[in-house]
Amino acid sequence: MYRVVLVDDEQIILDGLSRAVRWADMGCAVAGTAGNGEEGLRLVRELKPDILMTDIRMPNMDGLTMIAALRSEFPRLQIAVLTAFRDFEYAQTALNLGVCRYLLKPSKMDELYEAIRLMTDRLDALPPLPEGAEPEDDPAAAGSDAGNFIVRHALEYMREHCAEHLSLADVAAHVYVSQWHLSKLINRHANQSFFDLLGRMRIDRAKALLADSSLRVHDVAERSGYSDVAHFSKSFKRITGVTPGEYRDGLAAQPAK
Repeated sequence: MYRVVLVDDEQIILDGLSRAVRWADMGCAVAGTAGNGEEGLRLVRELKPDILMTDIRMPNMDGLTMIAALRSEFPRLQIAVLTAFRDFEYAQTALNLGVCRYLLKPSKMDELYEAIRLMTDRLDALPPLPEGAEPEDDPAAAGSDAGNFIVRHALEYMREHCAEHLSLADVAAHVYVSQWHLSKLINRHANQSFFDLLGRMRIDRAKALLADSSLRVHDVAERSGYSDVAHFSKSFKRITGVTPGEYRDGLAAQPAK
């Protein structure tokens, strides 16, 4: 029996899916249900089901990022989306992330059964998991952009908040993955560590701020996420090859455009 988790913020949908679908006839059994995205994430990580049927537009949850997080962690998880949200580009992105079917509410029973049959067929056809394989190396991950999607969103969040006290845990929570998993994804897709990327983002911000001659170096350091000017200056020179003052002098020496 393939284990199934159902996630929807409408209880009537959960009840209908649980009771109306002849799961046993499809070689499946409902292992659990969740009424919101956060509970759904917890349940998938706890139960490690084979199939997930979920809404993708729920309160306080970025559905696409949630899907990407689960697909990057569990490449063998088969996902069908059941939603009232009608947007072609959104649906296309979901499919690119490895979603098997994007079904619109209210769905007909034959559409549900076709989606379930597709997911069980894919599970039947999966090759054995290589011993000790990482999630990204699993053959089931082929064709999914989930890991890259997670890293892109993590980097966007880092750029927006790099001047704040930002930790790996903060960013991991934003993209719904563990710190360990995000660290591995960043190293794999960006070829740099989280802290190296964050440092470069802060220095890029500092370079832009140094163009404003009314700001003291101390102010630039603070607005770039550094509480210690000496540490800022050392990091700036390590990355750019010059001190903040030398960089500002270089900007002043450039001819006006």
